[in-house]
Amino acid sequence: MHLKFSILSWGAWSPQCQQASDWLNWPTIASDDSAQQSAVPKLTHVPAMQRRRLSKLTKIILEAVSQSAPPEQCRSIFASQHGEINRTIGLLNDIVAESPLSPTGFSQSVHNTASGIFSILTGNQASSTSIAAGKNTFSQGFIEAFGQLHADPAPLLLVYADEPVPQVYRQFSADPKWPIAGAFMLAPENCSQAALATLSLTADTREHKNDHEQLSLEQLISSLATKQNASGYLAGWHWELTCSD
Repeated sequence: MHLKFSILSWGAWSPQCQQASDWLNWPTIASDDSAQQSAVPKLTHVPAMQRRRLSKLTKIILEAVSQSAPPEQCRSIFASQHGEINRTIGLLNDIVAESPLSPTGFSQSVHNTASGIFSILTGNQASSTSIAAGKNTFSQGFIEAFGQLHADPAPLLLVYADEPVPQVYRQFSADPKWPIAGAFMLAPENCSQAALATLSLTADTREHKNDHEQLSLEQLISSLATKQNASGYLAGWHWELTCSD
């Protein structure tokens, strides 16, 4: 199977790289600093009353989406391996402590929280899909995007985001090491709009153990920022990014 996309715009947020210019210096500025880990986007474009109710995951998603500047009405795909697991654990702890549950926390603990909040804040009434597929979530988001673009070539928004899981789950999942969100406006390979880059995914189930063969979301974003081509293996696929001149 071979998938190919045009990337029209992008946005990304992590504690270490909060703006597009920050990604120019990745990975030299990447660190595990605990103070940096606690950073959250300011989201000045979101009303304060709504902003204070949002989880950290939703905030980093909205920041990445804002940077990608999607059109007012466009289809969207939100992919996350763990979703709102930190908020869910908080609710479970409240139950154990026999404390009242927060209605807001409860209503925003579902996997499509970010999708709903994005639609409400932007007035976007186009269709939206939420995806969770374990370690393959990032690539499955692109598979979903390819299917939707095959049915309708109008550009769409793909967002992937995750944050470290609660301590109780660390023995089962060590990824990601820090919060991260990436948003991409995607179109078919030969779209009429000017593209920043093309991205190809080719199915490859061989085992690639060498670190230099692997590709991460951070590397992909950094390559977009620096306009450098990149390739590597991730989740059973060979990825190849070719940036425009």
